[in-house]
Amino acid sequence: MSNITVLKSEIASKRAEIKSLVEQLKAAKVDAKAARAVSKAAKQIAKENKAFDRAAKKAARIAKLEAKLSALKNPVGAKAIKANKKPSKASVSVFA
Repeated sequence: MSNITVLKSEIASKRAEIKSLVEQLKAAKVDAKAARAVSKAAKQIAKENKAFDRAAKKAARIAKLEAKLSALKNPVGAKAIKANKKPSKASVSVFA
């Protein structure tokens, strides 16, 4: 009889141990889920920031090209831009 009571107490202690392990596992899963949510939010914010930076660079480039185009339409501006360029390789003509 005493052997059975010893086994019952061992079973009860093992059940309690398993119960505590299951609770720890559930807590770990909840923590992991929260960490994934935070990571996902951080990635989304980084993605939005990249898109904003791309749009800002594109707008700056468009503004620069529009300014250049308006300068080229102005006859004085076209000559100034042409004069401001680096000189090309000099070509020598042979005169007889």
